[in-house]
Amino acid sequence: MGNREDLLAGAKRCLMEKGYSRTTARDIANASGVSLAAIGYHFRSKDALMNEALFEAMKEWGLDLGATLAADAKPDATPLQRFETAWDRVIESFDRLRPLWVTQFELLGQIDHVPEVREHLVRGLREARDGLAELFENIEAAADPERVRLTGSLYQAMLTGFLSQWLLDPERALSGGEVVAALRMVTSSPERCS
Repeated sequence: MGNREDLLAGAKRCLMEKGYSRTTARDIANASGVSLAAIGYHFRSKDALMNEALFEAMKEWGLDLGATLAADAKPDATPLQRFETAWDRVIESFDRLRPLWVTQFELLGQIDHVPEVREHLVRGLREARDGLAELFENIEAAADPERVRLTGSLYQAMLTGFLSQWLLDPERALSGGEVVAALRMVTSSPERCS
């Protein structure tokens, strides 16, 4: 690996070990074995490096989750069964990647002050919507863009909401089966059907 790649790997390690705001440039330099000056040379600033490390880590999470779900896929599963399995895998990733998720919420507080963070988050949100629609609904963005936008946005809202609940109270976070049961309750309520 070159210095740039070493810095990214070191920043991702720091992100997972110390979090976004508690990581210093010196921490990254030590974790990567690269000089402090290399951060400025390759990324302009520690924050730019941390942002890139975060977005790369999120992309890796999506690819890893997609591969795990593809391996778990059962061709004869109903959409709700597929959802339940996928949701349980997502929840498992919450625990494994807790610092990554905390960082996401940490960055939301900065979007009005750091435009490049907002741009990255918006781009990531759009990619996540497409990915979630493909994951849960088995549709590609090009095939039905409006359906992807609607369903992907719903799944993204659910993911963000459940993630915030899980970060605060993981013992009471809903499993995939419980989310499916709740969806059945909501959609089968007589008041909602009229």
